[in-house]
Amino acid sequence: MYLHLGSSISIPTGDIIGIFDLDNATTSKITRKYLKNAEDEGMIVAVSNDLPRSLVVSCPQGSWQRVYLSPLTPATLLGRLTSLRI
Repeated sequence: MYLHLGSSISIPTGDIIGIFDLDNATTSKITRKYLKNAEDEGMIVAVSNDLPRSLVVSCPQGSWQRVYLSPLTPATLLGRLTSLRI
């Protein structure tokens, strides 16, 4: 199954490591450093040009970790995940 993150981006649900609220997550110095390193390594994927509200970390099998910046709230994404598993 796939989770639609916004625009035309969908990722396999099995690849998702975590979904985080971007406002809360970026208050931590460690998270800001992680995001800076991810940006330097080219792992960041901006789902749209809209203001990002959630951070989705995924690790596709046989590939490098990716960090998606989604304009959808974590609650919306988690709701979509829940509806997929019913």
